[in-house]
Amino acid sequence: MRALQLESPKSFRFVDIAAPAAPGPGEALLRVQRVGICGTDYGGFLGKMPFYSYPRIPGHELGVEVLAVGDGVTHVRPGDRCSVEPYLNCQKCSACRRGHTNCCEHNQTLGVMCDGGLTSQIILPARKLHPANQLSYEQSALVETLAIGCHAVNRSQLKAGETALVIGAGPIGLSAIEFTKLAGARTLVMDMNEQRLAFVRDVMGVPDTILTTGDGSELARLADLTGGELAHVVVDATGSNKSMSHALNYCAFAGRLVYVGITQAELGFPHASALHRRELTILASRNALPGDFTRIIHAIETGQLDTRPWITHRAPFAEVIEAFPNWLKPETGVIKAVVSLD
Repeated sequence: MRALQLESPKSFRFVDIAAPAAPGPGEALLRVQRVGICGTDYGGFLGKMPFYSYPRIPGHELGVEVLAVGDGVTHVRPGDRCSVEPYLNCQKCSACRRGHTNCCEHNQTLGVMCDGGLTSQIILPARKLHPANQLSYEQSALVETLAIGCHAVNRSQLKAGETALVIGAGPIGLSAIEFTKLAGARTLVMDMNEQRLAFVRDVMGVPDTILTTGDGSELARLADLTGGELAHVVVDATGSNKSMSHALNYCAFAGRLVYVGITQAELGFPHASALHRRELTILASRNALPGDFTRIIHAIETGQLDTRPWITHRAPFAEVIEAFPNWLKPETGVIKAVVSLD
């Protein structure tokens, strides 16, 4: 069975792996139909992703078809379309016992710490499957990206009528924008790429955007847009330690800052003026929870979320090695690339 392996940073190769056996109790055998490519995959390719190990078969944003199920599996059956919750948690640690399966102490995320879905068939715990028979396989592959933003906004406890600033208009930032809008908040978006901000304005319907220029004008622009109040919630989806360190300056008094991007570098900010005086709350957001997947599938089914603008680039499995480096180039305008395995 053919698979795409990231042997080391910037080095993809096709490899032959053993086809999976029949599913055991609680498991499901799946045919992978679509794989979304996200910032984690790009970070792994560049050698910049924490938690990543090599060699690795990437792929954690999956739209799959159920081929067979093992004993005890009742919520899905052969032929079902599903979205995959790719965080393989141990179910035994303190976090899991308290319901925080997204940050299991022994978490293994598909395509990051263990091999993922860029191959034709895989076996997974059936509890990680979310039926999505009314969605296309492409839509099912988008659910995980949307779930990251959903969880980040949930962490902020954003309320209707508040102002939310999303920093970084890549796929994770865009997913957060979807849920700040659904929360009924006024949404502002900041990015250093005018092409992405144009997408936010023209396609996502968010009129107030701020171009990052590095000269300090961003704060003045935010103050102008908010009457000097700044943002009640800031979601930083950049993965840049410089942006993440500076993000506190955009928070209103008693505001909340959510870091959903990941960096290996240290963060730094003045405690007294930036954090203590404003009594800010800083939150990390990792992965997502099962309820996020259920909510998103329903929101797509009912038209609350329109996934049509998201997928800007597509490639068949055989052409991924050639296409992948081009998706990293800002001038290609990639929002979301999806690989077809059918």
